[in-house]
Amino acid sequence: KTRYETFQELEVYCYRVAGTVGVMTLPVMGFDNVQNFTPELQERTIHAAMCLGLAFQLTNILRDVGEDARRGRIYVPKEDLDRFGITEEEVLEAAHKPGLLHHEQKWKDFMEFQIQRCQGYYTEAKDGIVGLREVNRLG
Repeated sequence: KTRYETFQELEVYCYRVAGTVGVMTLPVMGFDNVQNFTPELQERTIHAAMCLGLAFQLTNILRDVGEDARRGRIYVPKEDLDRFGITEEEVLEAAHKPGLLHHEQKWKDFMEFQIQRCQGYYTEAKDGIVGLREVNRLG
């Protein structure tokens, strides 16, 4: 698929390609049974790992907007582009002509919105660190 109409569609894609990877890393990172002593705590830690995978994938999509557009792909949701008054044609054209769109306020606002969305997933992921074995926790 080379286009996503809604964020919900993109989120499903991100879950499939990266959220599941986040969950699969839990045994490697050290899922702590002492900290996850209730089903609710276990679910919170698993959800946090999934959010980390989604955050990484969304970050990757934002980093690669130009490269993807040069290949005819636009992974950022069309509903978000519409919200900020950006057309798919502008994204595709800007990918081939550096400097177009990049300096426009609507693009900066669009990217800030996308970054805030990513930050939300990183925040949810951070909340799950307590569910890892202490020796494996960052910081």
